[in-house]
Amino acid sequence: MNKPILITLLVLPFLMFSQNCDCETNFNWVKTTFEKNDAGFAYALESKGEQAYQAHNESFAKRIKSIEDPNECVATIKEWLAFFRSGHVYVGLAGPASTGNSETPSDKDIIARYKDSERVNVNLEEFTKYLEAKKEVDYEGIWVSEPYKIGIKKIKDEYVGFIIEADGVYWTKGQVKFKIKADNSSVYYLRDHSEQTFPSVELLSDNYMKTGFITLKRVAPKYDSNPEIERYFNAINANKPYFEIIDDNTTYLRIPTFNGAEKSVIDSVIAANKDLILKTHNFIIDIRNNGGGSDRSYYELLPILYTNPIRTVGVEFLSTPLNNQRMLDFINDPSYGFDEEGKKWAQESFEILDKRKGEFVNLDSTVVDITKYDTIHQFPKNVGIIINEGNGSTAEQFLLAAKQSKKVKLFGTTTVGVLDISNMYLITSPCGDLEFGYSLSRSMRIPDMTIDNKGIQPDLYIDKSIPAYKWIDFVTETLNN
Repeated sequence: MNKPILITLLVLPFLMFSQNCDCETNFNWVKTTFEKNDAGFAYALESKGEQAYQAHNESFAKRIKSIEDPNECVATIKEWLAFFRSGHVYVGLAGPASTGNSETPSDKDIIARYKDSERVNVNLEEFTKYLEAKKEVDYEGIWVSEPYKIGIKKIKDEYVGFIIEADGVYWTKGQVKFKIKADNSSVYYLRDHSEQTFPSVELLSDNYMKTGFITLKRVAPKYDSNPEIERYFNAINANKPYFEIIDDNTTYLRIPTFNGAEKSVIDSVIAANKDLILKTHNFIIDIRNNGGGSDRSYYELLPILYTNPIRTVGVEFLSTPLNNQRMLDFINDPSYGFDEEGKKWAQESFEILDKRKGEFVNLDSTVVDITKYDTIHQFPKNVGIIINEGNGSTAEQFLLAAKQSKKVKLFGTTTVGVLDISNMYLITSPCGDLEFGYSLSRSMRIPDMTIDNKGIQPDLYIDKSIPAYKWIDFVTETLNN
């Protein structure tokens, strides 16, 4: 009989708001900021009605007054925001909830904020020996999902995942990161320790586990690997773009994000392999779980896909003093990745917006932008773009442009649908304990062609009989045939 492992669950007290930053204060700040600055507020109000909005506010005003736990407060504000739309809006804890410090929190502050999170105490040496002796293959083991190493141990009727290695700031050794319930549903705790629930957990093989958008690789005990699943794991967990040759007829480009800071990397990978792409019959672009970023990040792909003029319906920006500040951020904050040309555009845009406060402003000269290229390349003949429910925002904007090409077919499942109200701006509350993200622009496609809450459908739906790790092979075979 295997030696039992001693595991103790610790449930510790909640953090509390400071006296100056109670939940009602933060809620009222979010509500006022959203009403005055969000580009989709008026559209939602028109769609759902003033009376429904008043009733919505009344129900939340009563609940907010009694909330003292900051996590419960954030969850309640999120619920209030869901009245308007499902995406391009965000609220979360920004700093130590017990202080009014508006400065960026130190590592020490962050550790203090999460020190009372649920923990388990496990003797790692004994746990490893227990796993080595274990014959049954189940969820128990040591797993990796970058940047975390997680031990998973069955405790009563659920599997509990605990941190073995992490950044040591947001997550520390022993904290509970993951739970698999008796009904096979799961709870995964994100970087800010907020809950993300998923309906099911799947063992893709002895070495890989998937729940929602989270994929974990087993590192102990060790089992024989499956190359097909290894490739899937590498693709889904990539945080940088990369290129592969699938076969003599097919090349493959994985782009996990269109984040503006990744534009130069995306451009470099495309440039390094462009000659081969333009000589090969089929080209697969895998953007699964790409939640968006900057439109500029996909521009180098468009000439490769191009067969006819690409029509892009523009957006209007709501001009307010707070909203217009983002243009200055583009100029002054290097993390946005703006080059000199981009900074010049931002400065010119700021000057236009600043003169028209309170209005929706089209920063372009036309409603529709038409992109033309001099060359239609002979190859690739076929372009397959792999999509799923993890695609939204800029990724969906890329799909609207790409699918106008006669070469392109979309494979996978319907995207999430968060594009009509866009250009998110993240700000910090006056007390410094909340981060709030709202949207600055609305599409001029509204109301004739809306994407929000509908998504973009694939041309070829990949049904559930084809496991996710076989999608690349399915697309390859379809293009070759």
